[in-house]
Amino acid sequence: KLCEGILNILEKDTKTSCQVACLEALRILSRDKKVLVPVTTKRNMQILMKLAKLDTVEDPLERVSEFPVIVEALKCLCNIIFNSSVAQKLSLELNLAAMLCNLLQKCKDRPLVDDIKCFDLRLLFLLSLLHTDIRAQLRQELEGVQVLTQALESSLSVRWTEEYKAAEDRDRPPLSLQETDCAIEALKALFNVTLDSWNVHSKNESHQFRYMAAILRHCLLTTGPTEEKTEELH
Repeated sequence: KLCEGILNILEKDTKTSCQVACLEALRILSRDKKVLVPVTTKRNMQILMKLAKLDTVEDPLERVSEFPVIVEALKCLCNIIFNSSVAQKLSLELNLAAMLCNLLQKCKDRPLVDDIKCFDLRLLFLLSLLHTDIRAQLRQELEGVQVLTQALESSLSVRWTEEYKAAEDRDRPPLSLQETDCAIEALKALFNVTLDSWNVHSKNESHQFRYMAAILRHCLLTTGPTEEKTEELH
């Protein structure tokens, strides 16, 4: 009942501070599988997707004041999808993976969106881990390898000297914590999406995997903010 009450408030046009507080409470409650059973419905998923800016293709990420709401809604979706097989099935029906890829494209070259990008990638990782149909959709329909590789490239701030050769800068400072976390989530999602890619058929796929290999090499030469984070990245 508490979760339903929170979702009813979130469905209304309330203040940003109220939305964030409600989402934080829902995120904590959504760790409990028993609590999730009655609230994991198509309607409730759509409420969270709307708050995470996943319900529209056109809406750009312009209002920075809304960013905390987007991040918290994505965190809630991560918990719900991880803990609920019903939510995993609804994700395919609601075309969640395509909307996440679209949101990822909106984050491209925009400031202050690292947290949005990170939890978007984490959700793509969870979907590709827990639902084989979504993994196939990402690979075949949504150009997931390309989208995720570009997200990784952006997180690592790769500069190119040749088509498949990234610049090596020995004096480059370590990645920030946010950049490192984004790169790690992108790598985890890429692993799932490329899991069955041992047989490359097309010229475009060949290019994509050579491009990805160059970025992965660059990743191994990159350090994170701490020794622990560098080890996790590698």
